[in-house]
Amino acid sequence: MRTRMSEFPRLIATVLDAEDAPALAAFWRDFLGLAYRPGQGPADDPGFIVLDDDGGSPKLAVQQVGSLPAPTWPAGDTPAQMHLDLFVPDRDAQRHQVDRAVGLGASVLDDRSSDDADPLVV
Repeated sequence: MRTRMSEFPRLIATVLDAEDAPALAAFWRDFLGLAYRPGQGPADDPGFIVLDDDGGSPKLAVQQVGSLPAPTWPAGDTPAQMHLDLFVPDRDAQRHQVDRAVGLGASVLDDRSSDDADPLVV
């Protein structure tokens, strides 16, 4: 017997906690080409910002928190807490997107782009 999709909750978006929600939302908006959801952007409520894709579906939300321990991953006592896995088609695209992320304020924590089996960059 097949289960109907209505029997399961529907994932709306992944919510990221941030000490500076508008800045983190702006980074992901610019990096992933998303848009602020009308009525839920930083000008409307800087404490909870929703980012939509081109079709108007929510993809990410960012919520303001008072304090958040900075991850010390890959070394140290504070784990990464969460991460997003993103796909690019090849190493040239990977280099381009890493450069874009760094230009928007990201930091490279682990560069394994030369690994043939799993060429990733954190």
